[in-house]
Amino acid sequence: MSERIYIKDGLSLDPDELKERFIRASGPGGQNVNKVSTAVELRFDVSNSLSLPGYIKANLRKNAAHLMTLDGVMVMQVQTHRTQARNREEATERLVALIEKASYRPKRRIATKPTRASKRRRVDTKTKRGALKKTRSGKNFE
Repeated sequence: MSERIYIKDGLSLDPDELKERFIRASGPGGQNVNKVSTAVELRFDVSNSLSLPGYIKANLRKNAAHLMTLDGVMVMQVQTHRTQARNREEATERLVALIEKASYRPKRRIATKPTRASKRRRVDTKTKRGALKKTRSGKNFE
């Protein structure tokens, strides 16, 4: 892991900030599961990362809170695939996807007022609805 991990334009991750640990996977797999450590535990210290700007760190803490420790370290375990190499790729892909999702800033909403025509339509429908309900009652209120 020497070259930077590309996330999107102008944003990449230093691979030295990631720590991988290989553990034995659970579930079916026969003798392979009992002998080989194929599952990957990927740790990424979000709080102390130099690769990410502050707003992305804040969004990551909010969006991926279920993966965070109290120290601000993101921990994810991947044991989807049978091989260690594929699990490593999957873990990195998931991390990149989370960071990419956290990098989008929501567009600011510009507050607008209802138009005169929309106000008129609203009042007209209320009037018609009220008139309809008035005709339903059998009593004459005049």
